[in-house]
Amino acid sequence: QVQLVESGGRLVQAGGSLRLSCATSGRAFSRYGMGWFRQAPGKEREFVAGISWSGANTYYADSVKGRFTISRDNAKNTVYLQMNSLKAEDTAAYYCAADETGWGSSTQKYNSWGQGTQVTVSS
Repeated sequence: QVQLVESGGRLVQAGGSLRLSCATSGRAFSRYGMGWFRQAPGKEREFVAGISWSGANTYYADSVKGRFTISRDNAKNTVYLQMNSLKAEDTAAYYCAADETGWGSSTQKYNSWGQGTQVTVSS
């Protein structure tokens, strides 16, 4: 079991930036792939970005490529999502998740989830 806690979400204006953080408690964090997902009201949860256990591989939804960057600091057991040039359509609850297979791609089954942090972008 992995404990995940997201933070950093808030209300921002379109064009602004945020950095979300996901702190974990697991000693095996460095072996997990990590992903960020989001869900807007009335919509399906969607994959946003992922990163492999080593950080060598990253994956992004087409809608955020060039604007969002996922990174990890295994020494701090933390994964980040840097979000730039935010748009109103980025408004959603953002969740981080752990993939014990280690790959961190959109097709993996994520085993552990955080409670989410709300990002609201006004326009």
